[in-house]
Amino acid sequence: MTRRQALAAALGAGTWGGLAWYATRSSARGGPSILNASYDATRELYRTLSDIFQQNTDVHVRPSHGGSGKQALAVKEGLPADVVSLAVWPDTHELFRAGLLDAGWETRFPHRSLPYTSTIVFVVRKGNPRRIHEWRDLVEREGLRVIAANPKISGAAKLAYIAAWGAIRQAESDAAADRFVHALFNPERVPVLEGSSRTATQTFARKQIGDVHLTWESEAIIETRELAGQTEIVRPSSSLLAEPQVAIVDTNTRRHGTTKLATDFVQFLYTAPAQDVIARAGFRPCDVQARQRMQAEFSAMKLFRIDDVLPGGWLEAQARFFDDGGSFDQSYH
Repeated sequence: MTRRQALAAALGAGTWGGLAWYATRSSARGGPSILNASYDATRELYRTLSDIFQQNTDVHVRPSHGGSGKQALAVKEGLPADVVSLAVWPDTHELFRAGLLDAGWETRFPHRSLPYTSTIVFVVRKGNPRRIHEWRDLVEREGLRVIAANPKISGAAKLAYIAAWGAIRQAESDAAADRFVHALFNPERVPVLEGSSRTATQTFARKQIGDVHLTWESEAIIETRELAGQTEIVRPSSSLLAEPQVAIVDTNTRRHGTTKLATDFVQFLYTAPAQDVIARAGFRPCDVQARQRMQAEFSAMKLFRIDDVLPGGWLEAQARFFDDGGSFDQSYH
């Protein structure tokens, strides 16, 4: 399945209309507004942050959410976002390549434009009946069904794929890591590829399909909070550090006259009130004090960066794993 085919299948006929509705409607609350295009797992986070921001500025931050790759494509093809907070670097970099972001976007804001980070964990049924603790368990448990999103269009799924590969690569060869992800990401073990991390959450938690869900740490926390007594989180000993950077879509903000509003909103994400909201929502805030208040949850894993396992970073990962004909296409067909 090519990237374009995957996007078409996931978007469907009505989704572009939904995105356009978000983009063109006037603020129902009155006053100035900006549009933030973000990935699916941040719906609740940005709803709360936007409400707090408006209380202090009277600026309404309108939402557009979806799979990270879908959001990047939507912005590239005309969704007039003022701010993007996408799941993975390649999606934001693609907007820079398209001329929508100014040079230096990665270092425009503190901590490499990262008000928070995250990682990939497992969600299992209560009591962990399949005894899943580490990445290898995902392929060694006979008949195990894994719920995940589509790496062609979902940032969380890309992160999960690299986390699985990197966890093996840290101790073994590239070939061994390749064999592992091919054993994990195939139609027999992953029966369906959802269009976004949130859709995968609904499949596992609401529809009760699958034995384990590979997802954002924040999404896992939401699952266990909302379905108390039905699911639990398993944190493997190591996983990938997820770095969902935030950027201003400069071409759009100059056209809209919203550059200052968009800048103010991104800078707000680094303030103490926003950092506390980020921590409570299950993301890893850049503020040390806010992160320390969640230390019991956030200290349980060793996180590696993509450059630790792939010298070429995201450019190498995209070409090696997710481009048409890459590793994912070889295993999932």
